[in-house]
Order: sequence, then structure tokens, then C-alpha cells
Amino acid sequence: MNNKEVEDPSKKQAFTKSKNKINSNDENWSFCPVCGFRILKINKLKFCVKCGTNLKYLREHKELEPKNVQNPYIKQTSFTIPYILPRYYDPKKISDNNIIDTKNQELWGTMASISVPLGAFFLMNFITAGLLAAIAYFSFNIEFLFDLVTNPYFLIVSSFFEVIFIIVPVIYVEKFLQNPTLKNRLGLLGFTSNGLDKKGIFKEILIGLGFAVIGLLLVTSVSLLTEIILELFFGIEIVRDLSNTTTDVEMIILSADFLSIIFLSLIMILIIGTSEEILFRGFMQKGLMRSLGNKWGIIVSAFIFSMIHLLGIFLMFLDAPLVLLISFILSFIPYFAISMMLGLLYYWRNENLIANIIAHGVYNALAIILAYLVYYVF
Repeated sequence: MNNKEVEDPSKKQAFTKSKNKINSNDENWSFCPVCGFRILKINKLKFCVKCGTNLKYLREHKELEPKNVQNPYIKQTSFTIPYILPRYYDPKKISDNNIIDTKNQELWGTMASISVPLGAFFLMNFITAGLLAAIAYFSFNIEFLFDLVTNPYFLIVSSFFEVIFIIVPVIYVEKFLQNPTLKNRLGLLGFTSNGLDKKGIFKEILIGLGFAVIGLLLVTSVSLLTEIILELFFGIEIVRDLSNTTTDVEMIILSADFLSIIFLSLIMILIIGTSEEILFRGFMQKGLMRSLGNKWGIIVSAFIFSMIHLLGIFLMFLDAPLVLLISFILSFIPYFAISMMLGLLYYWRNENLIANIIAHGVYNALAIILAYLVYYVF
């Protein structure tokens, strides 16, 4: 309707309500006695088009119509909105053809990217600690336990526990695949040759070998630079004393023979490099790059990877805060440098782990071989 609402109190019909009664002698109202809206000049208009007052009932009974009568000009709706339980949808399944290209695919989030690798790490250490506890319980000889831990052959055997680093993420990624075969699970984690011919695989191996050497030079130079800077702040003597402290690797080298060095080198390439790259780059970094972005995904993964390898320092120097700080910095910066290098390599190689696995494993093997040569040859 095009009629405008007019409110003129002087023109309203005066009426009073007493017990819902309205007294009025004028039945030819121009305005609604309730809301003051102009009454349309329509023959036998029964209701006020503004407030819905029953004008006919009001004229006849001199009181308002009971409230249970609805306004016919206002469409009444009485319905309740049902409560719908939230539905949780699984991520879109990845087909076999899209496994090597998941940059736009929704994968595991930040929480899973961090908690799954940490859970695998603590599970592996729990099993190792349980084995050592059992040996200590039956041997009742602390010296025997110490000799066992520093024995290179024990390290070779215990390194097989790192297969857990492969098993845990392989189980987890099942729900993201349409066809969750072992090949597809490893492919989603980046351990695959799909999309690569023989020449391409050979190229990835050469890149991995090159970055193993680069990593060795990087860690050596970063370690020397870090040591020089710390000497300026904390003094030469304390820093050099800590840098000359026998490390776990050196303790193993001291009791190693040529055969054990060969086995250790193979273990580093076949087990350590493979398992740690699948867990920390193929799973952790891949998920964090989706949720945090490429830059922060690489940085956070490198930080967590470095911290995990340095937990022993906190147990060794917990009673000496200054020694703990210096030891931590001396170890953390080289670890973080090599971790960043591996993270950038993984990103550069389009999330394929072949080059990373070669670089990581060969780097570890070269570090052990060089340490052995320094102690026994040079």
C-alpha cells in the first residue's frame, strides 16, 4: 500500500481502557483508536491494516478483541529451527594419479604434523629404554650397561627401532588415500619414483650426494663460526673445554673397528636417513607447509628436528646452567643449519624424498667415516 503512516495525536479518537473496555460514541473513525494509523476508506473494512485491531468488533463491543485472534493481514509463521548436529567430513581422498602432486590438497593439520612425529619419537625411545632396563635388570652391572650403550654394534642393532619412524606415518596417511596400498602411502610421504625415469632417479641421487658434501662443509663452518662467537662472549677456555668434550659419536668411534664403521655407514644410509626424512620432512614438514605456509613450515620442522636430537644435553648439564647454555648453542646451530638445508632441498625437489634420503644418510656416513679417520689415521 502507498499510504503513508500519519500520527496526529490531536486527531486520534480519545478512548480509555478500563478492564479492556473502550468507550467511544464516534463509530466513523478516521484513525485507528489503538495505533493512530489512518483508516482506509474501504467499505466494510474490518481490521486495521497497521496493527490488526478488529475495528468491527471494537465498534460493536466497545472493547478490544481477545488476543487469541490473529491478525489476518500479518502472515503468521510458527515453526522452530531444528538443531542439526555438526557433521565432520573426512578430507577428499587422493587418487592414484594425484599422489605426487598434492600441493593444493588438504592434508593433515598442524597438530597432527607435530604430534605424530613426536609420538613416534617417544615410542621409539620407550622401546629402547625398555630394552636397556631389561638388560640392566638381568645383568646387575652398570659398567656392562655403559659398555653396551657405547658399543657400535649395539647402535647398529638399536638403529632398526627407527623403522617406527616409517611405520607410524604410513599407518596415519591411510585415510587420505582412495587406494591405501603401501606404495601409495609411501608415495604420499614423498618416498617414490613416480614421475621419474631412470635418468631422473639418477639425477636425484647425484643431487643428494652433492648436498651431503655441502651439508658437511656447512656444519663444519657453522660450528667453527659459532665457537668463535661464543668465545667472545663467554671466554675461550670454557668454550674450548666444552667443544673438546667427548661426544656420543666419538665415544662410539673410540670402541669401533673397521667392520663396524662399514655397518654403521650402511645403517645411516639405509635406515637413519630414510626413516628420519620420511617422518620429519615427508610427514611433518609436508603438513606444516600446508597449514603454516612454506617458510614457517620449513623453519618449524627444522627447529623441532634439531631439538629432538639435543634432548640428551639437558640431561647431561642440567645442574650447570651456563654449561648447558653454551653446549646447547654449540650443538643447536649446526643441527638447525643442516635441518634447514634438508628442508629447503625437500621443497626444491617438489617434495620428493630421494635426494633428501641420500643427502641425510650419506652426510651421517661421511661424519662417522671422517671421525674414524681422524682418530685412527691422522
